[in-house]
Amino acid sequence: MKIAYLGAGTWGFALATLLARKGHQVMLWTNRSDLKKYITEKREHPKLPGYSFEGDLRVTLDMAEALDHAECIAEAVTSAGIRPVFTQVSQIQKPQCPIVLTSKGIEQKTSLFLPEVVLDVLGEELQPFVACLSGPSHAEEVIRSLPSSVVCAAYDPSVRNAVCSLFSTESFRVYPNSDLRGVALGGALKNVIAIACGISDGLGFGDNTKAALMTRGLHEIHKLAQTLDCETSTLMGLSGMGDLAVTCWSEHGRNYRFGKLLAKYGDAKKAKEEIGMAIEGIYCCVSAHELAQVKQVPMPITENVYKILYKGIDAKDAVVALMQREVKEEHL
Repeated sequence: MKIAYLGAGTWGFALATLLARKGHQVMLWTNRSDLKKYITEKREHPKLPGYSFEGDLRVTLDMAEALDHAECIAEAVTSAGIRPVFTQVSQIQKPQCPIVLTSKGIEQKTSLFLPEVVLDVLGEELQPFVACLSGPSHAEEVIRSLPSSVVCAAYDPSVRNAVCSLFSTESFRVYPNSDLRGVALGGALKNVIAIACGISDGLGFGDNTKAALMTRGLHEIHKLAQTLDCETSTLMGLSGMGDLAVTCWSEHGRNYRFGKLLAKYGDAKKAKEEIGMAIEGIYCCVSAHELAQVKQVPMPITENVYKILYKGIDAKDAVVALMQREVKEEHL
C-alpha cells in the first residue's frame, strides 16, 4: 500500500517507520528542508538517534508528491496545524481513501475535535474515511518496537477495522473502539493534566499529590465528556486512563516535562525552548477552558493550569487554591 504520512515529528516518524517495516511504501511529508535532508542522509530522526528506518520510506517537501496515488493518508502534525495542513490537502485533491489522525487536541475558538476539523475543511461527505488513532504510545518506545497498545476509532466500522489491521504489528496492538469523540477527548485533555503533574513534581510535591491530580483530572474529563455525547466508559480505557498515566509519569512526556521545567524556571518560554518540540497541552488548555465555560462544567485543575500559563498566577498559589476548595462527596 502507498501511504502519505503528513508530519515528520518524532511521532510521525515512528509510525511511518512502523508502516515501512511492514512493507508499505511510505511518503513522509514535511515542510522543513533541514529535516528532510537529515532524515534522507542519516536514515534516522534527529530526536530519535540510533534508530534507523527500514524499508521503503522517503521524505518529501512536496505534498502533491506525497498524496499522489496514496491509498491511505495519515497525519502527525500539531493540533493547531490540522486546519492549515488539510486546507493544503483540499487544494491538491479530495481524498478518497482512509484518513488517519494521530494528533491529539481540540481546536481553539471552534471547540472542534480534530476529526471534525478535517471534515470542516474537506467536507462532511468524507466522514466515512476519517479515523483516529490514540493511546499510551511514546514515539521513543514505538520506534524500539517495545510492546504498546492503542485504540482506533472511526465513523465507519469497516475503515476502523482496516486501520487496525494496517497499523498492528507483533509489538503494536491496535484495539477497535466505536466512540470517536470519547477517544479524541481523552487524548486531548490528558496533556493538560500532565502539565499539572509536571508542575507538582517540579515543586517537590510527592506521589500522593500526583495521584490526586491524575484521579481528579480524569474526573474533570469525565464530567466534560458527559456533556459532549461521549461514552464515558471510553475514558477508563487506553485513550483515557492509559494515555493519562503514561503522559503524567514518563519523562518521555513533553507536557509533563514542560510542567517540571515551568516550576523550575517560572518561565514558560524558557521551558518550551529547552524541550524544543510542540507541547500540545499549552494549546489545548485554552480549548478546554473555553469548552468548560460553554458547557458550565467546573474543571478546577484545568482552570488553574490555564491561569498559570495565561494569567500569570504563581504555581504554588494555584496548588493552595486547589487544596482550599470546598470538599464534596466523591462521585465518579
